[in-house]
Amino acid sequence: MKVLAEERQQLIIQLLKENSVVKLQEICEQTDCSESSARRDLQLLEERGLLVRVHGGAKVKHSLQRELDMSGKAAKNVTEKEIIAKAAAALVANDDVIYLDAGTTTLAMIPYLKGKEQLTVVTNGVLHASRLADQRIKTILIGGELKATTKAIIGVKAVKELQELRFNKAFLGTNGIHQKYGFTTPDPNEAAIKKVALEQSEATYVLADPSKFDAVSFVKIARLAEATIITSSLKTQVSTRYRRQTTIQEEAK
Repeated sequence: MKVLAEERQQLIIQLLKENSVVKLQEICEQTDCSESSARRDLQLLEERGLLVRVHGGAKVKHSLQRELDMSGKAAKNVTEKEIIAKAAAALVANDDVIYLDAGTTTLAMIPYLKGKEQLTVVTNGVLHASRLADQRIKTILIGGELKATTKAIIGVKAVKELQELRFNKAFLGTNGIHQKYGFTTPDPNEAAIKKVALEQSEATYVLADPSKFDAVSFVKIARLAEATIITSSLKTQVSTRYRRQTTIQEEAK
């Protein structure tokens, strides 16, 4: 059945919300339209700032500087974050000194750290420090400026403190994972903290649900090869592309 142009465009936006990428062929098959009509729809939607055209289709247009607050982040991809957090916590051994980034997925790791012996956790997350203390885990909260939206400690003082420390493992969050641009985040101050934590750690793990792949934010944290990615199930095509550049630990839902 033929679909009107306006209905096609609404369907395209819906497909992008679900998958972040939509293919020209997929639009044609689902709406019974020609490739020229689908291309015209993509051009109009791009002109309205709703997507970015790529070869063979389109992808979500990401804001390089937009960042949700902690409550907004916590409400997204909850199941995936729990799966990833549990897998990450399983990598923590007794006697480890670890760094926990101030993200919602690293926050979800904390209940799974219970029972680890002689564990020391350094964090720049105020919420993280509070929950770690509730579990009687030795915790070091670095000092500096408090960022209101993410409850993260940032700034020159925080960077200097981290440069004096060493970690067995660091667990970081990210806003974007991209084959060309690596790991990225909107805030230069948070990026600086993440970079130092990575440099000071024997092994670094980036915790990211599948929605972070093929996304780009304002500031680069590191190259893909500099950390292992822990995520939930990826599409085979995405997994294959990224495994050429880094190690990925996928956890089934």
